[in-house]
Amino acid sequence: MEENDNKWNKKMTSHSDMSDEVLGCVMPYIHDPKDRDAVSLVCWRWYELDALTRKHITIALCYTTSPDRLRRRFRHFESLKLKGKPRASMFNLIPEDWGGYVTPWVNEIAENFNCLKSAHFRRMIVKDSDLEILARSRGKVLHVLKLDKCSGFSTDGLLHVGRLCRQLRTLFLEESLIIENDGQWLHEIAINNSVLETLNFYMTDLVKVSFEDLELIARNCYKYTAVSFPPKLCRLGLTYMGKNEMPIVFPFALLLKKLDLLYALLDTEDHCLLIQRCPNLEVLETRNVIGDRGLEVLARSCKRLKRLRIERGADEQGMEDEEGVVSQRGLMDLAQGCLELEYLAVYVSDITNASLAYMGTYSKNLCDFRLVLLDQEEMITDLPLDNGVRDLLRGCKKLRRFALYLRPGGLSDVGLSYIGQYSPKVRWMLLGCVGESDAGLLEFSRGCPSLQKLEMRGCCFSEHGLAAAVKQLTSLRYLWVQGYRASSQSGLDLLAMARPFWNIELIPSRRVCMTNQVGEPVVVENPAHILAYYSLAGPRTDFPDTVIPLDPLVAGLEL
Repeated sequence: MEENDNKWNKKMTSHSDMSDEVLGCVMPYIHDPKDRDAVSLVCWRWYELDALTRKHITIALCYTTSPDRLRRRFRHFESLKLKGKPRASMFNLIPEDWGGYVTPWVNEIAENFNCLKSAHFRRMIVKDSDLEILARSRGKVLHVLKLDKCSGFSTDGLLHVGRLCRQLRTLFLEESLIIENDGQWLHEIAINNSVLETLNFYMTDLVKVSFEDLELIARNCYKYTAVSFPPKLCRLGLTYMGKNEMPIVFPFALLLKKLDLLYALLDTEDHCLLIQRCPNLEVLETRNVIGDRGLEVLARSCKRLKRLRIERGADEQGMEDEEGVVSQRGLMDLAQGCLELEYLAVYVSDITNASLAYMGTYSKNLCDFRLVLLDQEEMITDLPLDNGVRDLLRGCKKLRRFALYLRPGGLSDVGLSYIGQYSPKVRWMLLGCVGESDAGLLEFSRGCPSLQKLEMRGCCFSEHGLAAAVKQLTSLRYLWVQGYRASSQSGLDLLAMARPFWNIELIPSRRVCMTNQVGEPVVVENPAHILAYYSLAGPRTDFPDTVIPLDPLVAGLEL
């Protein structure tokens, strides 16, 4: 033991012999967080230098650490991205009062983080008082403020931002739930800010917006170009644009690299006409109204395409084109035509093993693959998809993120074992309606050596099976499950997954009032959730009544 300690000390010393001057030259070129983490483990000196020189911090769940821990480790970072509620909250699956409060973080920022220039809060509860504290403490130097899918604040809080944050280059409010009292916040920006470059309140309910204030922003901020089409336009989002307005895009179509048609009122034929004029397109976001025919045109016309997102279209009668169906035919055309594709998220109405195998054969650059099988069709051509999933994973060796949401019978236990066996580099995974039993889940968990984040919905697994799988997934840091075979209301069988620094939370099943497709209120049963995650901060203290913490010590278990 003593001999091993001496060897380790010599190793630490040999690494530390590199001069601070050399390290100081190298560190600024190491940006990837995983590379930074690896560097910090070499020796104490490198750990200290990483702490002194790291400029950007991302915290994927605000309860995995604490503000004071962040202060003790990193004092000089300039950019912070902090996430609150689980991703499922974007689909109204998490109670609004679950947590994710930004207040303790803002207080720490105000007191100690003097170098901070960029703050990005995502899916968090933000109060007006938080915005006031942030504006008063960091307003003179804050360049970027992103309130991304946040809630809890009003235009009164934004008023402080507009009045005090005069160096703000980016104000991003997209999809946030904002209480609108008046439009004075925008007027404050217009009269106080001359450096604004990006102002985004897309998909919010803000309507008290003065066009005079927007014109004043455009005049005062020479880099702000959101009011008219700039000559070098390369990104364009078209909200509620219909067939008659589409020709205004044609003069710029050759320049476009990114096109957002998610909320454009275009049918399949319109998609084809527009897409074939955009040969330099690299990013396309649209709905499944694009259809197989639109994907055929895309594959033929846009050889540089890297990212494609196809969302589910509106279900209301008359809102979608009768051709607006994406199936295996469109995916096969896409795989053969767009060889540079790195990201694909798609809702399909039909799918076959052969089409997934095509993706594995041709899409060698694919890093992120997400597929949801809709329930529109009674019969699916080719289920289960075991062999197709296997061939896709074997062929796409660069995959880091993988989502597969099917329907009962879509993937057998054998297919689930294939996912574990052929996903050596996948770090995030979403699985829905897959597998047949706990045995398939256990086979899956024997693989996935890099899996850090796992989300599952609508599966048949028991609490005991889930706990056993978690213990086998050695890299797992986060688990979210909705819809499983609960053995009891207390979730005691889940405690078998307990380990040091591992928090387990249970959200019991509940009835939720929602609005159906014709606007009528309906009550639906929301199945129970499991949320488990690593935390250096220990169990959180702001649980609402809708969340039950599972404490192994209370249950009399030893870790």
